[in-house]
Amino acid sequence: MIQDVQKEREPHVYLSKEEVKEKIQSYNSSVTDKLKMTLNANGIYTGFIKVQMELCRPITVQSSQSQGRCAPSSQETAFYLPEGCVNTLHISSTNTVREVIEALLKKFFVADNPAKFALYKRCHKEDQVYTCKLSDREHPLYLRLVAGPRTEMLSFVLREHETGEVMWEAFSIPELQNFLRILDKEESDQLQLLKNRYAAYRGKLEEALRGVLKPG
Repeated sequence: MIQDVQKEREPHVYLSKEEVKEKIQSYNSSVTDKLKMTLNANGIYTGFIKVQMELCRPITVQSSQSQGRCAPSSQETAFYLPEGCVNTLHISSTNTVREVIEALLKKFFVADNPAKFALYKRCHKEDQVYTCKLSDREHPLYLRLVAGPRTEMLSFVLREHETGEVMWEAFSIPELQNFLRILDKEESDQLQLLKNRYAAYRGKLEEALRGVLKPG
């Protein structure tokens, strides 16, 4: 059973430097994909998190040549991410949820406003799956360390903000124009599928009629 929880309510437990060191050693001994954590002398540790992209709306992606330009670029493209898309990000223990979202979008040249997105954690408790929205001040790598490396125990999910309705005023004019182009293409594709389906039905009916009307 999967349940969505509006936001995380578990208390944050602060770990001493020695406790962090022990947990990192235990974490690294359980890692199977070579994505280990590293503890620095200043007490900050670095590591990797995997984020599953569960986006319902298309994202706008810039080409690498258009990075840094202020004006809208014709090299921006809007498309839907494939279902089950997972990205790996290298972060530190000081990075917050908001910083992780911004870094994730920047890594893949996503031009959309980071404020449109939220990071969730998905965890298993007593044979149930809970999805909890994280606050902007949470530290994902700390959550990863405490939970251990097994993604079936804890995983991260990027979604659009759940506002009940799409806040169209939050989108730029080029984004809205891209959405219209995508809708036009989807409508055209669906119409073509319907035409092909009815053409196949008509062909079968005509074939059956020819068989019935064929002189015996």
